[in-house]
Amino acid sequence: MTIEFIHVDVFSSTPYSGNSLAVIPDARGLSSEQMLRITQELRHFEAIFLEQTEHPQTVRARVFDLFGELPFAGHPIIGAAATLFDSTKKAVRQTWQVILPSKTVSVTTERTDRGFYGLLDQGAPQFLGSVCDRDVIAQAFNLELSDLHADLPMEVVSTGLRYLVVPVQADVLERARIVADITELLLDVGAQFAVLLDETALEVRHWNNDGIMEDVATGSAAGVIGAYRLKHGLARPGEIFTLHQGRFTGRPSVLRVKPEGSSSAVTTVKVGGDVAFVGRGTLEVLP
Repeated sequence: MTIEFIHVDVFSSTPYSGNSLAVIPDARGLSSEQMLRITQELRHFEAIFLEQTEHPQTVRARVFDLFGELPFAGHPIIGAAATLFDSTKKAVRQTWQVILPSKTVSVTTERTDRGFYGLLDQGAPQFLGSVCDRDVIAQAFNLELSDLHADLPMEVVSTGLRYLVVPVQADVLERARIVADITELLLDVGAQFAVLLDETALEVRHWNNDGIMEDVATGSAAGVIGAYRLKHGLARPGEIFTLHQGRFTGRPSVLRVKPEGSSSAVTTVKVGGDVAFVGRGTLEVLP
């Protein structure tokens, strides 16, 4: 048995930038353990494993990072949809249903002059509460209390993954880093991950909880930021704003975010980005 994979870069129209991804178009027969080992072998930040259904534009998907399976992720779904769209060889826009273990989402794809564009509808967000331990959170990111934004609250928000949104002052992101594993700290406030937001520059940073690996472009976090900004009057409903990430990894990325609804009732958040194809290959030996 051999497995084919496709290498794409998401949230950039230029290959070798944005967030890299391995897409496995036909993962039938693979166990969870094999999917994790393949993800670790290919060494992308994440990999997505697809299985076709009886409906041509509906697929089942499982997403893994280097540590385990994720219930939801943004850039793998957008990248996978672009590969599906490419395989159809059609020029018209198409919408795909992606069935994840925790939810089903839709993503619309179209061709561009330089590759593909995907727009992922992440659904209605959940606002799970504000966090008051500003000193503790600041120290966890090697920051001072004065580095946190004075007027914007820290809040846990989810569109599939629970993020603690940590707004910071302008030009603080460059100094931020995780000094010790923050998993337990986040669990205590009901979050799985944390994302730092510079509202002035509309730029974010996100790491694995141990701080060893920084994510290049985080679609799930971008959805959370869209919901947060609309709730707090920082974004307008139905209007796209541009979010930046990846500058500090040497792979600057552009995420386009469209929250819908109102500040009192955010109905959905859509996150879009370009996809560039890099290559494809075959695994001739499976774990």
